[in-house]
Amino acid sequence: MKKTLLPIAVGMALGVSAMAANAGTLDDVKAKGFLQCGVTTGLAGFAFTDDSGKWDGFDVAYCRALAAAIFGDATAVKFTPTTGKTRFSALASGEVDVLSRVTTWTFSRDTDLGNTFIGIDYYDGQGFMVPKALDVSSSLELSGSRICIQTGTTTELNLADYFRANKMDYIPVPIETNAEGQQKYLADACDVYTTDASALAATRATFQNPDEHMVLPEIISKEPLGPLVRHGDDQWADIGRWVLNALVIAEEKGITSGNVASIGASTNDPEIKRLLGVEGNFAAMMGLEADWAVNAISAGGNYSEIFEKHLGVDTPIGLARGLNAQWKDGGLLYSPPFR
Repeated sequence: MKKTLLPIAVGMALGVSAMAANAGTLDDVKAKGFLQCGVTTGLAGFAFTDDSGKWDGFDVAYCRALAAAIFGDATAVKFTPTTGKTRFSALASGEVDVLSRVTTWTFSRDTDLGNTFIGIDYYDGQGFMVPKALDVSSSLELSGSRICIQTGTTTELNLADYFRANKMDYIPVPIETNAEGQQKYLADACDVYTTDASALAATRATFQNPDEHMVLPEIISKEPLGPLVRHGDDQWADIGRWVLNALVIAEEKGITSGNVASIGASTNDPEIKRLLGVEGNFAAMMGLEADWAVNAISAGGNYSEIFEKHLGVDTPIGLARGLNAQWKDGGLLYSPPFR
């Protein structure tokens, strides 16, 4: 009996110790009184500062929804700009509590780097932007080109794979941030800029003469983007995951920032009642107050409201929903059930 139980007891003790060392993010966030969110150093539509220095954008809106779910206050969040190289160390070290930073979910990032991706908020793919004066119509015509590429990203690896598979050569022009890439591209330090197609559209929209540039038709990768937290704290991952899911299902159910405060009492939909804390005790399962989802949706609206405000066809970026449409509209987006 002793030979059997001792290893189990030791293993359990080590497991409990490891969990204690990594758990408690919610308590830590509450103790300091704000959420620390890692974002990009600046990307139009996704994360940027306005003239007053206030952060805004698609990724920023998720952080504000998360803060609202925890504190009932969408302003209880501070932002840390991170590059492709610094983002994962910022999360691992505890400098930030969550990353909401156009980051691709991959096998190694989810396992070897010790991250927990809590969902996909944007289905993307890598593309290429070129000046129309370059007179090319396909990425297969880019052999020998100078290509601006952010280091420490999946984009860098995808580029190498794509050119090797198609027996082409290129000259890498390494950059750290999107702002540096834009500067070098416009200064003719590189012929091509490659990154996620959404980021190319966002970057092009900021140009003085955007019509002089084009995004080539080929998409060379799958880039499922989404927020992530550290391994080892399941409660914190659950909170982050279900805040994102709440924004998605709110769109599906017709819940908006305008009606979220009242629809729970008037609807006959049991799932809406559970989501908004009218029925059941789902909030307690995550350590939050009953109105967590009401506060999260109130912060910036449902997924559609956030998308259309920052990225949609009526913005300078002009992105259609595409794969990011709701499942019932032919897209890939849906939330697991609130049950």
